[in-house]
Amino acid sequence: MSEKAPSEREELGRRADEIYDRDILPRLGPLGPEDYRKVVAIEVETGDYEIDKDEIVACDRLRERHPTAVFWLRRVGTPYLRKFGFRLTYGRMNLSAQD
Repeated sequence: MSEKAPSEREELGRRADEIYDRDILPRLGPLGPEDYRKVVAIEVETGDYEIDKDEIVACDRLRERHPTAVFWLRRVGTPYLRKFGFRLTYGRMNLSAQD
């Protein structure tokens, strides 16, 4: 049985993660609590990126330099932009989205 080739989206994510780990994270240095709310927008073809606490601002700045590119977004310190699911909060279950 042959394996399926990764989808375009999976490949984009893999390449963006590689850029983040290899190029972006080392430049950030030690992360403080304020860094974990920031968003990284990555242009995968060039490795160019923007970081901001507002994902729209990060994308707008990157879009000025790469008007037709597709961006990959993630939060600093985590491979995800958003997480959804259950979270136990002070003994009660919270069903809201987690950031």
